[in-house]
Order: sequence, then structure tokens, then C-alpha cells
Amino acid sequence: MCVESIPPPSSRLTRRGVLAGAAALAGTTAALTAAAPRANASTAAREGRRSGGDLVVEGGTLLDPATGEVTEDAVVVIADGVVRSAGRRGKARVPEGAEVLDAHGRWILPGLVEAHIHLNTAAEARDAVLLGATSARSGSTNFYQDIAVRELAREAPGQAPRLRAAGIFVTPDLGDTILADPELTPLAKLREGVRSPEALRRVVEVNLARGADVIKTRVNERAGLPEQDPLAQVYDREQLSAVVAAARRGGKGVLCHSYSEKGCHDAVMAGIRSLEHGAFVGERTLHEMRRRGTYFTPTLTAIAGLAESSDPVLAERGRQYLPVLKRAVLAAHELGVPLAAGTDSSGGKIKPIGREVELMRAAGLPALDAIRTATTGAARLLGLERTAGRLARGFAGDVLLVDGDPLADVTVLKKPVRVVRSGIAL
Repeated sequence: MCVESIPPPSSRLTRRGVLAGAAALAGTTAALTAAAPRANASTAAREGRRSGGDLVVEGGTLLDPATGEVTEDAVVVIADGVVRSAGRRGKARVPEGAEVLDAHGRWILPGLVEAHIHLNTAAEARDAVLLGATSARSGSTNFYQDIAVRELAREAPGQAPRLRAAGIFVTPDLGDTILADPELTPLAKLREGVRSPEALRRVVEVNLARGADVIKTRVNERAGLPEQDPLAQVYDREQLSAVVAAARRGGKGVLCHSYSEKGCHDAVMAGIRSLEHGAFVGERTLHEMRRRGTYFTPTLTAIAGLAESSDPVLAERGRQYLPVLKRAVLAAHELGVPLAAGTDSSGGKIKPIGREVELMRAAGLPALDAIRTATTGAARLLGLERTAGRLARGFAGDVLLVDGDPLADVTVLKKPVRVVRSGIAL
């Protein structure tokens, strides 16, 4: 799983050149504004609302994932990309002359939140939105393309999900990612790779300087490469703690790629914010996660995808891991560990976030709780709990229209009939 290898940008390696290269890889020049946050930007602007549209969605059945409340013949009024009102017809003033999206016979939900995805191009970002993910968290990219995608989303919301960018992966072997920033090139001299506290801190600090919103690291090898052993540990608790400490100094949390029981436990004890994949997470670790409020992003979609692989090693791995992971998800839910939905899509193949909700349901979660993993729960993990995951006054005007009752059949979320991003009907 996790980020695919792609060629490095050809720009001369100055900071502006690297940013331009990231922009080219993402299919946009918007990354040139990513080097520093806009001064005195409002919260709405930072979340990509300033380019939003005006729209009225009317006539459908509205589901509020936060409360479970269902409202028939609902009207959602969006102005400048922000929800002004949402509820039963007659309780909201509809602006005269407003564009209307007819939702009769359909269910209305907030745009879904994808907590683990790799977006390397503008086309991938657009696909993610059209498949229902209007907000997302990057699981890292090779050359800071996700930071460019984040800026694209702010300038043209219909083109990309509202994004929390992770920058580059904090991993022992950076490979060609050593070229992502000139500040990383001294690490090429390290014979054992990025393992010392100083080297780990350097990668985190470069990410922070480039404007990463979160930090991504690993404790185990990859499941998606047949030559690797996903249960082999690459960082110990002390090394993970160094990554977490460096991230915290910058006010950021850490998501950690993990599989083995010991690896999961070391990662949680090191203070990570969310455990990714986590197939063999143990009961003691789940209890610790509940106590600490550590999130679990199991990426069931990615593991299920392994089982369908043409490679016999990967297919067998997927068949073995998926039932184990489903049991871990249900155990986590029953213990009260917060769950977030993420597909781990990468390599140009974007999977619908609704597929992850479907697999959460198949793992044993009630339908509403499965939906919450891709709405209110994931929004909270991303720090977007006042922006995404609901259609209520002051929230982003991100809407999904689906054919059918998702509380009866969550699979309808895999094929949204219409997506609205920040008040812009796509």
C-alpha cells in the first residue's frame, strides 16, 4: 500500500523550481502560492470556501450523520460555498433567482471525507471529488504534489477535495524523493538511511517548512509489494517518538503506516495521531488507543484490493489479512476507538470512499456508524469538524445526492448521482 513511485520533476532544484515541479506534476501552477500561508486569511478562506458558489438543493431526504436525523422534503441553502440553512421545506428562506438542484426522490448527504489517499495529479484530485470525497487527507506524495493539490482546491474547489497535505513520507529509504527539496540531499550520504534522530527530524522539518498539515511515517514494510514483509518493523518506538516530537514542535500530528501487533503498539505508545492499516493491532493497543483518542484508519478497501491481485503473493496476503482486519475494526468500534474511512487509493486508480463505508458495514458496524467514519468521524480527525461531515449552518456546502436510503444500503454511496463541492454542482 501507500505511495507509488513516479518520476521526479525536471525543474532546477531551487525552492521555486521544486514548487513549480510539484505544480506541474499536479497539473496546476497553483502550488506557487504554497510556500507560505496567506497572511490573515479567514478560516473560511483557509478551508477553500472563498471560491464557492450559490445553490439551493431541494426536495430530497436529508440525513444528518451527527444526529442520525432524517428530514424529508428538505431544502439546503448554500451561499458563497457555505451552508446558510438546512432542514424541512418552509423553515428556510430561499433566495430569489437562486440556482436550484432538484433532489426529489434522492437522499441528500454531506460530501464524504477520505482520510487516506494519495493524490499526485489534478486528474486524480478531480476523480476523488466526483466519487464523493469532497474533503481528504493525503497519505503522502513523492514530490509535494499534495501541497499543490491543496492549493488547487483553494483556488478552484470543483477541481479537488479540501485537503490536508502530508508532504513526503518519513521512511528509511527516501529513494528519488531525496530530490523533492534541496534541504533533503545531505541525507543521501547516510549509509543506513533516515534512521537517526537528526535525520528523522530533518525530514519532518523540511515537510513543515514546505507547509505540510500532517506528517506521515511508517513502522512496518509495505503490504502492496510482494518482495516486502509487512510484519517486518523498520522503526522502533524511540525512532517513532522522535518523529512525533518533531511534528509536535510544529503543531502537527502523525499518521503511521503499520501492520504487526508490536509495530502498532510501538506506534501508538510513541504518540501518533492515527494508526493506518493496522491489520494485526492487538487488544492492548486498542485499549490504549481508546484512552489516548488515537484514530484507526484501517483502509479496508486497499486490503480487499490485494485479495483481487493477479500476483499470487499479494492475493494470498489480501485473503489472509482482510478477515483479520475486519475483526480488528469491529473490536475497535465496540471499544470506542474512533474510526476514519480511507481507501489508500494511489497510482492513478481512485477508489470511491463509499467502498470503504461498505466494508466498514461488512465488518459489523451499524450503517449510521459506518457512514460516520466517512463524515463526522473523519472530519474530526482532519480538524474539520466545524467545516465538513454535516450539512448545517456554517458548514461547507459540500453535498452528495444518492439513489436510495444509505441507512438501508450503504452501497449507494459508491455511486453518487451528483456531487456539489463548495456550492458548485459538478
